[in-house]
Amino acid sequence: MKRRLGISVYPDHSILKEDETYIKKAAEYGFSRIFMSMLEVTEGKEAVAEKFSHIIHFAKELGFEVILDIAPNIFDELGISYDDLAFFHQLGADGIRLDVGFDGNKEAMISFNPYNMIIELNMSNDVAYLDNILTYQANRPFLYGCHNFYPQRGTALPFDFFMKCNQRFKQQGMRTAAFVNSQAGKIGPWNINDGLPTLEMHRDLPIEVQAKHLFATNMIDDVIIGNAYASDEELLALSKINPYQITLAVDFLEAVNPIEKEIVTTAQHYRRGDITEQMIRSTEVRKKFSEYANPAHDHTEPFERGDVVIGNDQFGKYKNELQVVLEPHQDNRKNLVGKIKEDEKVLLDFIYPWSKFKFEE
Repeated sequence: MKRRLGISVYPDHSILKEDETYIKKAAEYGFSRIFMSMLEVTEGKEAVAEKFSHIIHFAKELGFEVILDIAPNIFDELGISYDDLAFFHQLGADGIRLDVGFDGNKEAMISFNPYNMIIELNMSNDVAYLDNILTYQANRPFLYGCHNFYPQRGTALPFDFFMKCNQRFKQQGMRTAAFVNSQAGKIGPWNINDGLPTLEMHRDLPIEVQAKHLFATNMIDDVIIGNAYASDEELLALSKINPYQITLAVDFLEAVNPIEKEIVTTAQHYRRGDITEQMIRSTEVRKKFSEYANPAHDHTEPFERGDVVIGNDQFGKYKNELQVVLEPHQDNRKNLVGKIKEDEKVLLDFIYPWSKFKFEE
């Protein structure tokens, strides 16, 4: 399943022209879906229709898929019914996200709406919610899953619970989404905004690290910035991510030589299938670079988790093999050439036997 980047827009808390500028900029950086909140509408049906129709069609012209976040009170506010999604179809939306669930049968019926609108389900509960809906023979191709975000510090999901929730959806082959937090964004749905991540551990991390982590789990297809507006630097950083394999940011030592740097940055690395707990081994590079000398340097101190090391001339047939240290150890036959960024060490847990990975300086 192809992976995508998305942004969030809050028309009831923002200025239209600023939303348009943000959406256009995101499109230029390759973003392709929008989470648009309708949880706060209070202006009446006609005013709401005019406002949302304009911004949705603006986004659609730029190639975005737009899903509206709704709750039961919205239907009462607008005088419409879950049994008739014509209002949202006329706005131009591709789907609706059900912030609150029903009995399973209702969701299944809605999934067969005549407009082929996507029905996005709340993923942030470890219960048999999706299984129940599928029991009622729902229209699978039009069901997505999307996690919540959490504006209050300390309230977002713990990682293990997050993965349990994901498993329920991925084992059914559903498209999934989760939110990352912009450190620049100030706009959200409520008057409390300590950031809008799905995972609590992400709240203060650089946005690209959050996204790398979500993609590395192989459980999340769409990564959406929860708050608006992300900075240009954050949009650029996200646009450079490879969502299909882990790319580790590494700080090189000054003593690194050109061959070592070439080994690190140009090779398509993969972890050997017969793994060890002490390090991640990328062994093919030693064959390609077997004829190149590699004098010893920075090789006498103990190595720490996240260190990138390469076999030196003392290492015989293992000369120029690249390793990423998982457990501290010492070996004078290896040169320390760089260190994985501290925030990105969490990604090492997702490099499995045969996993492909790369580095960036």
